[in-house]
Amino acid sequence: MKIYKLLSLLFITILTLSSCSNSDDDNIQDNTAGSLQVKFENGFNNLGDIVLNQTTQTSVNGQKHQFSKLKYIISNISLVDENGTEFKYNYNNPDKGAFIINQEEAKGGIVYINLTEIPKGNYKKIKLGLGISPTAYLIGQDGQGLFWEKAKQEGMAWSWAAGYIFTKLEGRYGTSTPDTEFMNHCGNMGDTTANDTANLYREVVLDLPTTARVSKDIRPSVHILADFNQYLSGKTALSLDASNNMAMGSSAHLVNVSNNLVNMFKVDHVHND
Repeated sequence: MKIYKLLSLLFITILTLSSCSNSDDDNIQDNTAGSLQVKFENGFNNLGDIVLNQTTQTSVNGQKHQFSKLKYIISNISLVDENGTEFKYNYNNPDKGAFIINQEEAKGGIVYINLTEIPKGNYKKIKLGLGISPTAYLIGQDGQGLFWEKAKQEGMAWSWAAGYIFTKLEGRYGTSTPDTEFMNHCGNMGDTTANDTANLYREVVLDLPTTARVSKDIRPSVHILADFNQYLSGKTALSLDASNNMAMGSSAHLVNVSNNLVNMFKVDHVHND
């Protein structure tokens, strides 16, 4: 009888230890980092895929305009999870965390950027910088040499002392037909504090309509619409004329352009594939 009881106790102990071990195994989570894709679709209002030199829009002030060049810089991307924790992707590091969105490179109307080494998590918001922050610029040319060279090659920079072009919009405009050329190049001019010039760097915070679930097995795709109707028909209704159609830098007109464009972004949908 004693032997039977001892065997029973031993059997129960083994089952208990096995159960605890399995429970511990079940609680071990795979926190391997994943990746995330961001897709930019440049359009007018609900019309996606701007075709350069072809798609024409009429502003609230009655001007027709079309783009021959449409480029802008996105940097300082960050993701906010369901607990409010923010992951900053290569923040103020243009070599690894800045991207040029160039409509000439759109495939099926979409320009893609891919982010790697994203911590596993359920993300509810995405933040973007439009342009390059003054903090990143003041790191100096040596600290962002790779992106600086790329920006020069793509015509998104002046001299180093002047810095980057944040948004480059070129094309034609007119009343009945778009027949007059324009160039609006928005960007900071060197050290904005020291030079007492306008800071055109803008930050955007966007809610995700569906949680982006990053893991080693799931690479979410965040589809962002950029509504370039905001350019002339945004917060401040603008008209192009001889005083501003060749504006470059950070003039009052380009401050208004930047304030309009910061409102053009919206997350249309999220795919968790």
